[in-house]
Amino acid sequence: MPTDSPLPTPEPEALQVSQQLLELVSQEINAGDGWLSFRRYMELALYAPGLGYYAAGSHKLGRGGDFITAPEVSPLFARCIARQCAQVLDGLGGGDILEFGAGTGILAVEILAALEALDALPERYLILELSPDLRQRQQAAVADLPEILRHRVQWLDALPESGRFRGVMLGNEVLDAMPVQVFHWRDGEVRERGVVLSERLEWADRPADETLTGTVRALHESTGGAWPSGYVSEINPGLSGWMRAAADSLSAGVILLVDYGYPRREYYSPERYRGTLIAHYRHRALDEPLVWPGVVDITANVDFTAVAEAGEAAGLSLLGYTSQAWFLMGAGLESAFQACQAQGLREQMDLAAQVRMLTLPGEMGERFQAMALGRGVSGPLMGFSGRDLIPRL
Repeated sequence: MPTDSPLPTPEPEALQVSQQLLELVSQEINAGDGWLSFRRYMELALYAPGLGYYAAGSHKLGRGGDFITAPEVSPLFARCIARQCAQVLDGLGGGDILEFGAGTGILAVEILAALEALDALPERYLILELSPDLRQRQQAAVADLPEILRHRVQWLDALPESGRFRGVMLGNEVLDAMPVQVFHWRDGEVRERGVVLSERLEWADRPADETLTGTVRALHESTGGAWPSGYVSEINPGLSGWMRAAADSLSAGVILLVDYGYPRREYYSPERYRGTLIAHYRHRALDEPLVWPGVVDITANVDFTAVAEAGEAAGLSLLGYTSQAWFLMGAGLESAFQACQAQGLREQMDLAAQVRMLTLPGEMGERFQAMALGRGVSGPLMGFSGRDLIPRL
């Protein structure tokens, strides 16, 4: 946990909700003979109805929340995404856009405005959102759109039925919020990390089951077999099921994913011996994800090799993989920036700073990756026309 400045204490209402969630976690720990898998803890901490981070009605995203995403950094991000969507929809002869976990709604709003300017509006803009709080924020944002755009937006409670979706599925910082299993490699043995409760929540290991052991041993071998004893990392066991469901719904089109992560060999390198699990609170990164359950966000990086494998196993083709910087440049970042040149000097300076945030290696440019999977799509995708990172997978 950072020590350069005091960590702000949550509001009393948030602490009260956190205490209620802690009681729920405690009940499950007791029901599990004093131990709860971290995957289940993360699921409760993020999604427990009325109590979890994404279900308890707190202000989470944006400059006044706990973290900021690319759509809040700059409208240029959405304009580039819109250009990629327009290319896919044109190739399909029309279709819909479906956004997973639309956050504050700003990406949807900006994409629709950009597509209107391109004369490339989708038939519908669908949003699949699990958080009641965020859905309300999205509805408020969409309510300010012109009627021609507003009436295209619909919220879903589940994916469209098998083979009923045609178009582009978008996931910006979605996979990193999926609950993960945490494993501990010690002296060649695999243990699963979980949670116990004494005076506070604490980590505790137990022998991994056969499935987790086999998965971790395969990872160890495929990444060079050089992990030090005490190595800790994560896997996302829900990824394959999520991808199968999305692929089953997709008759033709593209699933476009942007998130922070690495190819497998980099994710599970010996140097990354503490894993990637992290919590966020008031724009602070916390290395202890067990603090204030329900109040802090919990995320893990994305293994993009696993994403590609899951997509191909679900019958999709890998259409592109690159860094966020190269994706945005391929999708017209320079021309989108130039189109704003008529603005004043202050606005130009702000836009230039936004471009740096989105593209510089030390900011979001290399840290975030973009991947496209799909079926029934012909021709290369513009966002992946620059640097091809598929050989790194």
